[in-house]
Amino acid sequence: MVASATSRKRKPFKKGVPLLCVFLLLTSLALVSLSPAQVPTYRYFRIGSPTDAATRASAGVALMGGGDDLDEAFRWLCDKAPGGDFLVLRAAGDDDYNAYVNGLCHLNSMATLLIPDRQAAQDPKVAEIIRHAEVVFISGGDQSRYINYWQKTPVQDALRAHLAAGKPIGGTSAGLAVLGEFIYSAQGDAPDDPGLASAQTLVNPYLPRVTVRRDFLDIRLLHNTLTDTHFAKRDRMGRSLTFLARIVQDGWSKRPREIAVDEKSAVLLEPDGKAKVVGPGRGAYFIAVHKPPSVCRPNTPLTMRHFAVYRVPQGTSFDLKRWTGSDGVAYTLSVEQGKVLSTQSGGQIY
Repeated sequence: MVASATSRKRKPFKKGVPLLCVFLLLTSLALVSLSPAQVPTYRYFRIGSPTDAATRASAGVALMGGGDDLDEAFRWLCDKAPGGDFLVLRAAGDDDYNAYVNGLCHLNSMATLLIPDRQAAQDPKVAEIIRHAEVVFISGGDQSRYINYWQKTPVQDALRAHLAAGKPIGGTSAGLAVLGEFIYSAQGDAPDDPGLASAQTLVNPYLPRVTVRRDFLDIRLLHNTLTDTHFAKRDRMGRSLTFLARIVQDGWSKRPREIAVDEKSAVLLEPDGKAKVVGPGRGAYFIAVHKPPSVCRPNTPLTMRHFAVYRVPQGTSFDLKRWTGSDGVAYTLSVEQGKVLSTQSGGQIY
């Protein structure tokens, strides 16, 4: 017969072991169990059903240039997984997207996952949350955090698995910047800094702040492509041409391309390569490189000729696979000793 707890005799402490030592040992064990290293640093906010849906999703990429959020772009993402689970990823901030997106779409659940450091990105629960989402959207903020915190972690693996499964993804501002194969990672930007300016890069393509990275995600249609944001609003053409020059000069690609999206604009990209531009901003710019730089070295103004640019305004389209558009404006740009020049009369039109 098993003795009851009340019938068991307590064994006395061994002679010579002070009670103080036992107290200190138990206290130490309690502190270890509450160690900060074991406390989750991620935060998860969810509304709607607590149970994940089993909805079939279809692929698509929403490239949002920043500024005001576009209802049409979010509805497009939701339509890729009707009645599914929509997940916003952030490195900082709060859950303000939850009420906004939930008010636009018919969803099973709407959630925000904050992953503020590499410790959080290593947490198995974080990757599990991402794997169960039908739609993933990466918010704006600071893309250096996404690269520094999430690259080469289970978060990156889960995002790549999401894409490989044919599920939709989107991003705005910093979230858009990390969708292409090539990424301006903003490693040198300070919190109160307006951002790396075109004039800074054109006079020195190897300025330490020109931090171009690659291979965070694997979106087939964005292979060999740089993605940039807030484009016309923040006069980023010069720095984008510098990034492309560096990609060629450093041997990453002979003919890289770029999709640059202005504020209040979005490019909605279908799996067949057809892209539609929406929003009241200045649209999107599709830039191709045809020649290597003539001069691209440290502390020397850039010289590189014949960038082919196609600006696509609201309501028009572009075919990424054919790299052609309709109802847009085509022109070429060159950089001569750090100055961006247009071959089209009337000066700069970007």
